[in-house]
Amino acid sequence: MVLRVHHDGRDVVVKAGGAGNHHLRREIHARRRWTGPWLATGSVGALLHACTEAGVLVVEHLPGRLVQDVPEAAGDPATYRQAGRLLASFHAQHRERDVGHEAAADAKVRWWLEQEHRIPAPAVAGVHEALASHAHDVVDLVPTHGDWHTRNWLVHEGEVRVIDLGRAELRPAWTDLVRLAGREWVGRPDLEEAFLDGYGSDPRPRGLWRATLLREAVGTAVWAYRVGDHAFEEHGLRLLEEALERYR
Repeated sequence: MVLRVHHDGRDVVVKAGGAGNHHLRREIHARRRWTGPWLATGSVGALLHACTEAGVLVVEHLPGRLVQDVPEAAGDPATYRQAGRLLASFHAQHRERDVGHEAAADAKVRWWLEQEHRIPAPAVAGVHEALASHAHDVVDLVPTHGDWHTRNWLVHEGEVRVIDLGRAELRPAWTDLVRLAGREWVGRPDLEEAFLDGYGSDPRPRGLWRATLLREAVGTAVWAYRVGDHAFEEHGLRLLEEALERYR
């Protein structure tokens, strides 16, 4: 449940969920530990109250519209340059080495494929063949947003702001680029270039980026089928076809 509430002269956002709501608990964790760089620039709503046990989160409401709903902002390289700078500051605050992340990520893909889905058998075989080729390198993990694209950016008077940290977690930095690459950057290399300019570099190692795109595609196609979102399932299947092409 998400509510906008007017209280004591100001607007706040109240989120609440049951014991199984992992997104809410991840957001509480992230807001307590990782939003400092964004709070310093007014780019995220301040945490006002949180109780993990009760499953309640209250944050400051920020004015603005979703970038995805503002065509002039969604297609403007300046928006992506700002988003790149915001993400770079978020990633830069912490880093730790991890020896098991890549193996665990591949195991999650195999788990997805054990669920009911409509991925064609040749594609399933291709995924297993690709997974067998992964080297499982040691990687650096940083705080990531986990759903970084125009649906979770606000724009207000030309300034980009951040909402919804329900998927925030320690992951490789480049995983925060995967949804942009599959959606907003398709056919728009200028937006990708502007984002990377704002970020300050391109964090995507070729082999690990390829693996990340494959995992995202499988998860999208299977999850979308499970929830009955056929348009999103088709999007996932298209992503999977493109991801497998990178292994050929």
